[in-house]
Amino acid sequence: MARIPAAERRAELVAAAVRMIAAHGVDGATTRRIAQEANAPLATLHYCFATKEALFAAVFDHVASRYREVLTHNHIHGDVATTARTLLRGLLEWYVANPDFGAAIVELISWAQRQEDNQAEMVYNEAFATMRPILQAAAAAADQSVDPKTLDELTYIVSVLSDGFALNWLVFTDRTAAEPQIDVVLGVLDAWMAAHLGEAAGPPVRASKTSPEQTVRALVSWVSVD
Repeated sequence: MARIPAAERRAELVAAAVRMIAAHGVDGATTRRIAQEANAPLATLHYCFATKEALFAAVFDHVASRYREVLTHNHIHGDVATTARTLLRGLLEWYVANPDFGAAIVELISWAQRQEDNQAEMVYNEAFATMRPILQAAAAAADQSVDPKTLDELTYIVSVLSDGFALNWLVFTDRTAAEPQIDVVLGVLDAWMAAHLGEAAGPPVRASKTSPEQTVRALVSWVSVD
């Protein structure tokens, strides 16, 4: 059997850790489970990562990197409002398509808050450091004057709305309701931009393709307590 390069093996172990954290939580994602999921000997995991904390640090880096990739992939070089909508939609659709990542992020953030380092902050700081320059560049390219504080707030709003959607999706995992829910979240962003961006908010967004019944179902699943 051909020897797997160390970098490739590390990547496989990190990806396996994401899946195991999503399935079993941080405490349940034992090194043995992670090694088995990656089809690697336990000794190989300990060779690649001296401690479980080192492995989880690599997982945080991986999660932050994927988040950056989603944002840069959805950078369409439009005006501020169009760019913000596209970034948010891209994040929401990514969470729907990658439930393991969403679940792992929630588990990791909760775990990191109980540690002495700042890994949880790192994920958000990385997202902010990627998103805000995209929005700032959009404003400059479209010759729009947007106050720096408003750009900071817009970055925060996109992040918070995506987080809220991600938690709801993890609870209900209803793909039928997901699309109208995405429309609802985008509508909240549009309302905020209309109130705070002025002319930079752009023209009204076209009506959603979803029916009223779909929208109602989306909202009901969002607040369901059954």
